[in-house]
Amino acid sequence: MKPPAFAYHRPRSLAEALSTLADVDGDGKVLAGGQSLVPLLNMRLAAPGHLVDINGLGAELGSIEADEAGARVGALVRHAETERAQAVPSLVREATRHVAHPTIRNRGTTVGSIAHADPASELPAVLLLLGGSVTAASTTGERTIAAADLFVGPLETSLRSGELVTSALFPALPARSGSAWVEVSRRSGDYALAGLGLVVTLTPQREIERAVAAFISVGPTPVMVDLTPAVGGQPAADADWAAAGDLARAQMDPDADIHATADYRRHLVGVLTARAGAVAARRAEEVA
Repeated sequence: MKPPAFAYHRPRSLAEALSTLADVDGDGKVLAGGQSLVPLLNMRLAAPGHLVDINGLGAELGSIEADEAGARVGALVRHAETERAQAVPSLVREATRHVAHPTIRNRGTTVGSIAHADPASELPAVLLLLGGSVTAASTTGERTIAAADLFVGPLETSLRSGELVTSALFPALPARSGSAWVEVSRRSGDYALAGLGLVVTLTPQREIERAVAAFISVGPTPVMVDLTPAVGGQPAADADWAAAGDLARAQMDPDADIHATADYRRHLVGVLTARAGAVAARRAEEVA
């Protein structure tokens, strides 16, 4: 299929891009990597009157800035760049390796995936789990939107008309923390039937102080679960991650579709939580 007709814009600066988005008054879509947007256009699930191509703005939006607090990823940074960037938190890199295929990662963008807000995508869950945020710009200025306030439904965010996400901030892990990302898909590169990122933080005595996870493909947005009630206070080496899996599974209410039943997704939540918890705890011990 072919997309419906639209007016094509290729701004030469961020200011011009924001002005164009303001002028089209909500009838525009931003094109960065296009790996999510273009299929929607071709299937006519989206029909904007205007397409604003920001690929000429690499000087303004194409960098990764990192320090001890975390990493800020610009809107034109490709998945492949994020995957290779050692300055980016390890959980972000690990989750990015699960995004589709290398060809897709060479073109698709980290920030674009977040702004697309697909509940089966890895990066929105990672941003939520790390307590990250995005910066959204418009002709009226910039604002910071916490991940907890950004995702409001399937493919739906709290972005306002005329706003463009210019970067995403991924905070670094707390001290004595380890993380893991696991997921299950029918074929390598497919969307996950279920998946999660998990962060474990230890006390100086190497007992679990906090354990929290963010799940994909089990709700309309990424689903956060505090696992501390199940494993808090336990030695990292002997924590009962099966109990954590039971706790997570009990809080899930996934939908069934042609790919998996709701019961199977709940089962995966339990199994994958136990698997991710053991890995994250081991990694936390290594840095404690």
